Amino acid sequence: MQSIPFNKPFMTGRELWHIAQAHTNGHLSGDGQFTKLCHGWLERSTGTRRALLTHSCTAALEMSALLAEVGPGDEVIMPSYTFVTTANAFVLRGAVPVFVDIRPDTLNIDETKIEAAITARTKVILPVHYAGVACEMDTIMDIARRHKLIVVEDAAQGILSTYKGRPLGSIGHMGAYSFHETKNIIAGEGGALLVNDPALAERAEIIREKGTNRSQFFRGQVDKYTWVDVGSSYLPGEVIAAFLWAQMEEAESINGRRMDLWNRYHAALAPLEAAGQLRRPVVPEGCVHNAHMYYILLDSLAQRSAVIDAMKAQGVNPVFHYVPLHSAPAGLKFSRAHGVLQNTDRLSETLLRLPLWVGLDAQLPRVVAALEAALRQHPAQR
Repeated sequence: MQSIPFNKPFMTGRELWHIAQAHTNGHLSGDGQFTKLCHGWLERSTGTRRALLTHSCTAALEMSALLAEVGPGDEVIMPSYTFVTTANAFVLRGAVPVFVDIRPDTLNIDETKIEAAITARTKVILPVHYAGVACEMDTIMDIARRHKLIVVEDAAQGILSTYKGRPLGSIGHMGAYSFHETKNIIAGEGGALLVNDPALAERAEIIREKGTNRSQFFRGQVDKYTWVDVGSSYLPGEVIAAFLWAQMEEAESINGRRMDLWNRYHAALAPLEAAGQLRRPVVPEGCVHNAHMYYILLDSLAQRSAVIDAMKAQGVNPVFHYVPLHSAPAGLKFSRAHGVLQNTDRLSETLLRLPLWVGLDAQLPRVVAALEAALRQHPAQR
């Protein structure tokens, strides 16, 4: 019996055709025809002031750190339950990540704990939209306004998700997307920076282009381009953009198919939640998610480990997610926690992600059956 992988990258069928077109056009470096198409799609779908493709979400976050003018000793408030990139992009500038706890319902940063963590060194608030479900952005933006702080949304998992009708990534001063092969819309590796503050748009272009005003030159705004600021080579090649454009052309369809799988999981696992064997994801009112992942919360680390092993023995491959950054070696060295991160510690040990990828449809009942069998073998001790 064939194993069911946790992730299987989906291709629409037009990716290789677009890549061949890019080659025929004779432009394989960055900012060609397909990059412009992707920029346009992002700007239309989010309403952002300026969208800029990057070679990864990491690159987008590093750009945001430069644009926020974060420096040594500055503090950035964020959750510990996130990918290392969220912190590392700012640690590279000498900043100190300050971790606050997450909410028990969404696993997003607990907005009620942010204000107490603010000090004279705080410069940025960095909410992470876990599983494509929005953080409480109205409260976060209000805190930022009152304390004159910059908000950078880590929306790596949040493309096509919304908060009160507003696309994730478009609400803060800046937002970052990922197009890694595990995301909804993919390029293998890739990302984008959304620049929502008009005052940052021109400098964002310069930082992305190695600190030069090259984009202004190609628009005819200057007669030559030169080194004008700090920066790096953050733009992807045109092959990546061509692949991504094929995904963007089918974005709504991809999202719809993922949502169907998510809803099937949610319905199938309701009896197990009612029986106290697991907890399903929570999506608050006003949040429209994108079915980026389907996770469950179990009873303990020991139970989760046993369930994973039991499911793998049946040919199904679930995974756990982040190891909290505040407990990691580099986290202990470069960051600090504000208060006790009780929910972060507990939930990170019990979260289990189920396979979810376009094309899983016929195999989804087998995933559910494997989970049910694993829970009969290793029930919650409640």
